Amino acid sequence: MNAYESLAGAYDGLTRDIPYEKILDFIEAVLQKDGKRPKTVLDLACGTGSMSVLLAKRGYRVLASDISEEMLTVAAEKAMELEENPPFFIHQSMQRLRLPQPVELVVCLLDSLNYLDEPADCPAAFRRVWQALTPGGVFLFDINTPYKLKELDGQVFLDETENSYCVWRAEFDAAENRCYYGIDLFRRQGALWARSFEQHGEYAYEPQTLEKWLTEAGFARVVQYGDCALRAPQAAEQRIYFAAYKE
Repeated sequence: MNAYESLAGAYDGLTRDIPYEKILDFIEAVLQKDGKRPKTVLDLACGTGSMSVLLAKRGYRVLASDISEEMLTVAAEKAMELEENPPFFIHQSMQRLRLPQPVELVVCLLDSLNYLDEPADCPAAFRRVWQALTPGGVFLFDINTPYKLKELDGQVFLDETENSYCVWRAEFDAAENRCYYGIDLFRRQGALWARSFEQHGEYAYEPQTLEKWLTEAGFARVVQYGDCALRAPQAAEQRIYFAAYKE
């Protein structure tokens, strides 16, 4: 089963605590700090489109892409709430990204980059993003740090809504440098519950390696930030943001 094939329909309910407004406020603070005022943006690995819709509400012209057809279906339904300026959704992987026209800003959020669990795919994605940006464009993304992914080893998480119940089990494989999530999802169907299982994996990318690949892809400058903070990452940072600039 593909990642998010079953989880897509329950994703928003199970992740209702994600602070999308706070994340976008931080992104705009980074852009303002650098004097950037983009009007066009790609929401790369957009998932169910929550950030795509929020970007559109704030006046950006939004393209949004994802590899999961199920997540894009949810995203398109969500975008129907917009009376004007809806996002345009594209079914594409990060490492094969090709846009009809370049954009001024690319965002890739909520550790989507860690889902490129074959290391060769990551520099390929960076090259595609560089090509998708206009001169002077910015690529903003975040990762779960190796520290966080290793700390997750052995932990179990429970999430529930009125109609769904989800059990996440995390296991870090040091030999593969990946954190695997076994996800059991139970969804109410009348008087019964239907069970499905998915396994997700996140690669533990070292920040300095990502910075090296960004430079090799053509980005002129790379800045790292702590979790939604205009400061350098700390030693035990669980999430790091990158801002990569194209000349």
